[in-house]
Amino acid sequence: MIEEGSKRGKAMVEKRQLFMEMRAQNFDVIRLSTYRTACKLRFVQKRCNLHLVDVWNMIEAFRDNGLNTLDHTAEINVSRLETILSSIYYQLNKRLPTTHQINVEQSIGLLLNFMVATYDSEGHGKLTVFSMKSMLATMCGGKIVDKLRYVFSQISDSSGVMVFAKFDQFLREVLKLPTAVFEGPSFGYTEHSVRTCFPQQKKILLNTFLDVLMADPPPQCLVWLPLMHRLANVENVFHPVECSYCRSESMMGFRYRCQQCHGYQLCQSCFWRGHANGPHSNQHQMKEHSSWKSPAKKLSHAISKSLGCVPIGEPPHPVFPEQAERPQDQPHTIQPKPVANNMNDTMLMSSGAPTPTKSVLESPSRLDEEHRLIARYAARLAAEAGNSTVSDSTVSDPTQCPPTDLSFNFDANKQQRQLIAELENKNREILQEIQRLRLEHEQASQPTPEKAQHNPTLLAELRLLRHRKDELERRMSALQESRRELMVQLEGLMRLLKDEEQKQAAQTGGSPHSSPSHGAGCSMPMPIRSTSAGSTPTHTPQDCLAGVGGDVLEAFAQGVPRNLRNDLLVAADSITNTMSSLVKELHSVDDAAEEEESHMRNGGGRDAE
Repeated sequence: MIEEGSKRGKAMVEKRQLFMEMRAQNFDVIRLSTYRTACKLRFVQKRCNLHLVDVWNMIEAFRDNGLNTLDHTAEINVSRLETILSSIYYQLNKRLPTTHQINVEQSIGLLLNFMVATYDSEGHGKLTVFSMKSMLATMCGGKIVDKLRYVFSQISDSSGVMVFAKFDQFLREVLKLPTAVFEGPSFGYTEHSVRTCFPQQKKILLNTFLDVLMADPPPQCLVWLPLMHRLANVENVFHPVECSYCRSESMMGFRYRCQQCHGYQLCQSCFWRGHANGPHSNQHQMKEHSSWKSPAKKLSHAISKSLGCVPIGEPPHPVFPEQAERPQDQPHTIQPKPVANNMNDTMLMSSGAPTPTKSVLESPSRLDEEHRLIARYAARLAAEAGNSTVSDSTVSDPTQCPPTDLSFNFDANKQQRQLIAELENKNREILQEIQRLRLEHEQASQPTPEKAQHNPTLLAELRLLRHRKDELERRMSALQESRRELMVQLEGLMRLLKDEEQKQAAQTGGSPHSSPSHGAGCSMPMPIRSTSAGSTPTHTPQDCLAGVGGDVLEAFAQGVPRNLRNDLLVAADSITNTMSSLVKELHSVDDAAEEEESHMRNGGGRDAE
């Protein structure tokens, strides 16, 4: 009795450990519920080491444990759930280098207690298959588009159309995650959750499903999901900018710039906590930045955008075939082979190939692909051994089988196991070698005076490129100023032309036939803004006649203003083309400088060796 009580007390302590550690992070001071929820779930993900398990590895674990053959409503007990989690983490340690191994038992205990507390609040000791799949596929690592593709494969029918009842069940399960971290009032499940995602009851295919859930902004009930992935992407992003509130000289993570206060920027900690000082207010609109761009790149991007040279951004996700073939959920037709029963979990969408053994979902990394090939080869060997055993058992008279066949089978199995062990050892050596090369590359990429002395020629070329870049920037600024002055003078000349024609019309008594060519020229007062779209100055000139001398007035008096205006338009277009070529040259110089820096670092690393 005493021993049983101590085990129960230990289980209660482990159950509360993760929540106590999360409370110690003080996430509740974040004033926005979306960021608060995403930070809490990101903490749970990292604390349980789920961010190291890719979604494809998770799908493979589902297949290896036979979950694809079970119905979504089937229940599994806690002991089997612990076995599944053990296989996931032990396979993870096989993929990780020896210097980055995780504590498997601790990770299993934390994740198991979190899942039980989230999906078994009543203490039945059982979870449904769909609950476990939804939770692990949402909280594991990987790209959000890959996760949503897998979710769609679980909630769609055989023709690739989403079933609203299954999507409603998915929302019930996935929205238990915010509730588990005490954010249920903001993101709990309601009966109107499906309507907020898909207000119009229509045929939902894969691309429509991805468009809705990956939109900006996404549906309100799932707005924390893409934010959690953005948090993971910007954790190591550095911004060399000073925070306007805490005066920190550098920022990590997100950076927020006020759209009303000039030069006012906040780090993510100050913005999340609602800090403000000076003329800035929390009611001002803030723009979130997830990367840092140098002033030179900002200038070139702004000029390229004004000249219409900026390429169109990529879509949020690739477009998949609408009539994609999807494997059927038919457990009774699946053979109990190690790999042949993975159709429901590994083939989400087919690219049109009718052969079911070719999966279109490629592994996200080369290492995972190596593991997949090893597992596939091992399964093929096991299948061949099983087939040979079955064929031997169909002999009518078992005494006619020679005894050498049995020994041959044992020898073959032993050779296969040895081959698998050799392949795993070779893969482990490759992982260690990759880690060693990565560390050497990081050490070699650090700039030191000794490395700089080994490459004086590269440093001289780099300085020359940077000097050339500075000259181009100064020349571009001068051309911008000249073009602005030219546009101001051109507007003044146009007004002068109009006044001169009005005077001539008054002197001739307002006859419409006195100067037909000038009348046609005055019918379009501002044609310049359409000749150079995107680069015409939008400000009002302060002095429209600035720079207009007596020669110009004399030229207009002689009746030749039309040729002078055409010359000015040609000059303006010439400056625009020159600026466009300068932008291209600036980009090429910037790229060359980056290549020289990379080459210098690589060369320095080799000299150091």
